Amino acid sequence: MQDSTTADSAELTVRTLPVGIVNVRFGQNVTVVKPCNIYGCAIGDDVFIGPFVEIQKEVSIGDRTRIQSHTFICELVTIGHDCFIGHGVMFINDRFAKGGPAKGDKTLWCRTSLGNNVSIGSNATIMPVSICDGVVVGAGAVVTRDLSVPGVYAGNPARLLRRLKIN
Repeated sequence: MQDSTTADSAELTVRTLPVGIVNVRFGQNVTVVKPCNIYGCAIGDDVFIGPFVEIQKEVSIGDRTRIQSHTFICELVTIGHDCFIGHGVMFINDRFAKGGPAKGDKTLWCRTSLGNNVSIGSNATIMPVSICDGVVVGAGAVVTRDLSVPGVYAGNPARLLRRLKIN
């Protein structure tokens, strides 16, 4: 991208958006390791957020949840209490319902909901789904469907490897 002061043929318009922490509702005892881009969301008590994390508006993070570095949590995601989100996890809200990106048409976006005591391994991709309490998603898994049975899931697409009993 050219800087507007060095453009030869036309004047460029560059829109700069604020970065950092903007319009966030924090609970008590929250730790955020900078740099992060967190805006328009709600963060519960005793939450840890590692560096290079982006959490967008209309996201809710439950108490005692840990979010590791380089994770992207897009709009319309709800994460329950006592969850673990590994390094580099990507949440997706656009299913490309019309064969391509929604191009900002939020009516095409879908919600994602994680229950309590959910652990997501590093580099997993979470499509718009609902995940029940007591689920472990393995590293690198791609979750394309709702996970309604507590258990360990892995693969692409993520499949149940074994059931877990939750208390």
